[in-house]
Amino acid sequence: MPAPALSIADAAAALARGGVVVYPTEAVWGIGCDPRDEAAVLRLLTIKRRPVDKGVILIAASIAQLDAWVDWDALPAPRREAVLASWPGPHTWAVPATATLPSWISGAHRSVAVRVTAHPQARALCEAFGHALVSTSANLAGHPPAFRRGELDPALLALSDGLCEGETGGLAAPTAIRVALSGEVVRG
Repeated sequence: MPAPALSIADAAAALARGGVVVYPTEAVWGIGCDPRDEAAVLRLLTIKRRPVDKGVILIAASIAQLDAWVDWDALPAPRREAVLASWPGPHTWAVPATATLPSWISGAHRSVAVRVTAHPQARALCEAFGHALVSTSANLAGHPPAFRRGELDPALLALSDGLCEGETGGLAAPTAIRVALSGEVVRG
C-alpha cells in the first residue's frame, strides 16, 4: 500500500502521534520523526536499516528549536557566530550536545548534527510540529539518496506514515556536515 499524501498539518499531527513521515529537504527526500520519542526514532532507524550508533541529524525552523539539544556555550564565540550566520540554509553542523541529548539521537557521538532549514516544506513542517525533528535521507542505509520523488523506495514509503508532497531544493548533493568547533568537513 502506498504512503498517503499528507498536508503539513496532517504530517505534524502524525509526528505528534509518534509517526514517521517523508518530506522534501534542500537536496534529497528526508524521513523524520519526533526526536524526543525513542520508539519513533528506533522505528525510523529500523525502516532505514540504519544502526543507532551513527546518530541522526535534527532540522529546525529556528535556532530556539535546537536549544534543548545544543550546548551553545561550549562553542567559542567566533565559532558560534559562524554557525548561526549560516542559517537558515543548507548548512549542517556537528555541535556539542547538551547532557540531556538522548543516545538514540547522538549515537556514539558527543555532538549532535543540526540545521536550521530554509526549505519551505521542511521549515513549515518544523513550525507546524512546534519542535525540531529527526531528518535523515529517505533511503535504505547504503543505498543512494532520493533527489526526486520517483526515486523513493516504495518499500520504505509503505513503512512510513505518509509523504508530504513537494519538491526538493535542487542541491546536487546532501548537505555537508561540518564540525562546529573547527569548521572541518566530516561529510562533504
